Amino acid sequence: MARAGLTPERLAQAGAELADEVGFDQVTVSALARRFDVKVASLYSHVKNSQDLKTKIALLALEELADRGSAALAGRAGKDALTALANVYRDYAREHPGRYAAAQLRLSPEAAAASAGPRHSQMTRAILRGYDLTEPDETHAVRLLGSVFHGYVSLELAGGFSHSTPGSQESWLRILDALDATLRNWPTTGAGRGTTSATTVDQQG
Repeated sequence: MARAGLTPERLAQAGAELADEVGFDQVTVSALARRFDVKVASLYSHVKNSQDLKTKIALLALEELADRGSAALAGRAGKDALTALANVYRDYAREHPGRYAAAQLRLSPEAAAASAGPRHSQMTRAILRGYDLTEPDETHAVRLLGSVFHGYVSLELAGGFSHSTPGSQESWLRILDALDATLRNWPTTGAGRGTTSATTVDQQG
């Protein structure tokens, strides 16, 4: 590739492509310089170091995922919306494993504030409005969905289900059924669940 036209945006895009090819952990400024057939010093006016490059890739991935999620959720509600958003994450991870890994990067507070991260939370909460949850249960549910989506996708990408039956797709559909049922029948918080009853306090005191 020619040196002319190098920009932070172009480097982030090229870095994202490299991440999908070799793995996000293997992305460095040096590796990207080789891709452009330029000296490493030529990139330092656009990226500070490899961590800065990875942050730019993470921001790109979060934005792409948010755009896909927003499009998938348009006009959907309830289980239909839940399934649509879950499939966005799973499909993106399959198509772009390096970028998906980048989207999990822990960002600095400044980078996180400028990222599409809040859009992901907003999309999940939009789904949950169809399940009539109130706080703090809505936040618990956001964490549940994020854990299940990311956990399953990560195991699947690592080949965890490739040699077992039933197939991964069948399990995925059953998991989405189970999540929908859980959200529709969310357990209420009662004495002894997440709280300490007066009786317990008396016994301990």
